[in-house]
Amino acid sequence: MSHPCLSCGACCAHYRVSFYFGESDATEGGTVPDDLVEPISPFYVAMRGTNQPNPRCTSLVGTVGQSACCGIYELRSSSCKELQAADERCNKARAKYGLPPLSKADLVGFE
Repeated sequence: MSHPCLSCGACCAHYRVSFYFGESDATEGGTVPDDLVEPISPFYVAMRGTNQPNPRCTSLVGTVGQSACCGIYELRSSSCKELQAADERCNKARAKYGLPPLSKADLVGFE
């Protein structure tokens, strides 16, 4: 059995993923590939595909709710790292795609 996030991807296709531009690899110490971000203000960028009415991160690989994962997982932004499986934001995104909410019990064994 795999972690529920590896078959979900709803958060990546529901929210704008914005973060400080210094997290892009265009700056020293940044990790997020600069070609995958777009500016949204003088100091913030968003993952391409997420700054629109029907967001879907260009780094999301697969089909939401079936088999989906982040194509740059190790390089992802702090805003991606902050979203937690089974929290309110996760379950709001899952609901948009007709997926049942997750509970902390669904995550036992994946810590």
